[in-house]
Order: sequence, then C-alpha cells, then structure tokens
Amino acid sequence: MGRKIAVVLFNLGGPDGQATVKPFLRNLFNDPAIIYAPWPVRPFLAWLISTTRGPKAAKEYAKMGGGSPIVPETQRQAAALTKALEAALPGDEVRCFLAMRYWHPFTKEAVEAVRDWGADETVLLPLYPQFSTTTTGSSLKAWRDAGGGDARTICCFPTEPEFIAAHAALIRKAWEEAGKPDNVRVLHSAHGLPEITIQRGDPYQWQVEETVKRVTALLPELGDHITCFQSKVGPLKWIGPSTEQTVETAAREGKHIILSPIAFVSEHIETLVELDEEYAELAHAHGAQGYTRVPALGVAQGFISALGGLVVSALAGPSGLKPPSGNMICPAEFGRCPCREAGYKPAKSEDEAA
Repeated sequence: MGRKIAVVLFNLGGPDGQATVKPFLRNLFNDPAIIYAPWPVRPFLAWLISTTRGPKAAKEYAKMGGGSPIVPETQRQAAALTKALEAALPGDEVRCFLAMRYWHPFTKEAVEAVRDWGADETVLLPLYPQFSTTTTGSSLKAWRDAGGGDARTICCFPTEPEFIAAHAALIRKAWEEAGKPDNVRVLHSAHGLPEITIQRGDPYQWQVEETVKRVTALLPELGDHITCFQSKVGPLKWIGPSTEQTVETAAREGKHIILSPIAFVSEHIETLVELDEEYAELAHAHGAQGYTRVPALGVAQGFISALGGLVVSALAGPSGLKPPSGNMICPAEFGRCPCREAGYKPAKSEDEAA
C-alpha cells in the first residue's frame, strides 16, 4: 500500500467577486507581516485602506470578470503537478490542496482538508519562488496557527535550474513572436517591498536578483536586462528601481521593452492590469519602440517539472524545512531566512567564495 501524499500549494489568493474585494483587501492589510503596526492601529489601517482602495480595486477586478483568476490558475497548476507526481511516485496517492492567505480557500480550510483526507506525508509548497517574510513566512505562520501538523516545508526555489530555464524559454519565445526586435531591454519585474523589510533581514530582493542573474545567463542574445519592482502601496520608501520608472526610462530611450513577471507564477491583478494595461500605456506614451509582456509561468512544462522535483526531493529524509538542494542559499546578512532558524549554515557571499 502506497503513501497518501498531500501537497499544499500556498498563494495569496484573491477576491472571487465584486462583493469580496473589500474583505480581501482588509485581510491583506491586517496581516502584521504586511503592515508594521500594533493592534488596534493595524485593524484600523486595514479598514481605512480597504475602504479607500476598494472602489478602484473593484473596477480593476471587474476587467477580469469580477474577481481574481488566481484560484482557477492555481487549480490548473495543481492538476498539472498532480499528474507529474503520479508519474514520478508510482504506487503513491497524491493530492494537491490550495491554501490561500487572504481569501477562500483559506489555509485553515486546507489544514482541515488534509487532516480529513488522512495524509501520511504533507509537503508545503509555497508558490512564491523567492522567500519573503511577507509571503512564504506569513503563509507558513498561518499553517501553524491553524493547527497544521508536521510537514516537509519547501522554503523557496529562486535558482532551481528547471524554474530558471522555464523563465528563459518564455522570454525567448516572447521575443521571437515579437519578430526578434533589436534595441531590446528586458525588464524583470517583481512585486516590491518596503525598504525596512529588507533592512530587517528579509532575503527577498537578493533572491529575486539571483533569479534574474541566472535567467539572463541563458539569454545571451538579449544583453540588456534590468530588475525592477512594482505595486508600491503606502507612504514608506520601497525597494527600487520601480517598474514604472524603468518602463518610462526605457521608452524615452526608444527601446523595445520586453517585460517579464519574474516573481509571479500565475496571472492576476498585478500582471493583467498593472503590466498589461498601465505600464503598456506608459511605454507607448513615452515613445517605446514596442512593448511585449512575457506571460507568467502558469503550467509551463518546465515549471511544473521543477515543482515536481522539489516535492520529490522534500520527501527524502526527515520532515522539516527543505531548502533548495538541501542547503541554505542565503548569505549571513539575511537573518530572517528561515534556514537560519532551522540551524542551517549561511551560504558564503561572493566575496567570501572568491
């Protein structure tokens, strides 16, 4: 008799209709990992932000049919991953469960579903390639708070070869389908964070840059690359350069912009509205030679294969945290890397390695 293996896919989630936009935003901004304010200030700020931003956000979600496509997208990824794992783990029964952070299906629902199914092994797989306390960290805390049991936890995969190759393949395909334009600048856009989050030891920005470094190495025909950050909210200073500034600069220089959502694995409001509409309009308004948006990874074969490999590797050895290739990849200055807490030794910096 084979094992019953539960794979829990973490993501932020999104409203499933116009009526749930405001409560989704309220849940998002009431997370202490997102808004650094004590109770009762944080709930008040969450109410205020969701109330003021709600109408505009609702109009943006209306363009996508009323709600976010992130749950259907994740369900397709779950189906593809299940098929891949069934081939890789013959004799075992595999089932994927969705655990969304800020709207249904909530993490608590996933905990209950995994428990009711009677899983022998549970693998927690965040669909955030680069670790951040605001995404993976918050999702793992929600799992623990909901009573989630012992599990094998994949913390990140920013440099996994098949993941990197999948990104590079989509960028190259987008360039080729655009007619192989010259004078190209590739913008790798990731969701931004307040600078204070990085200063506190969050490794997200470093991991994003490591992803970009490896992707660009596979694209020698495209020599002009910039990493940038989007979706700024609130008055705090955020990491940069901003995608908005970078798009405007490239457009003014007459570049053909190829924009890759380097930290997003599915289509949602940040890609379908910000990238496809707002930044496209900005590019054309400032004279870009062209604007090509690379699709998110979705169910690209290489990406699903990468996820399958991560799960299979996580099933080896004892349960607990399962960093990429079994080793901590973050240098010592990133004290909020979960591997530090788990007792792994920091990776050597480039200077130390030299």
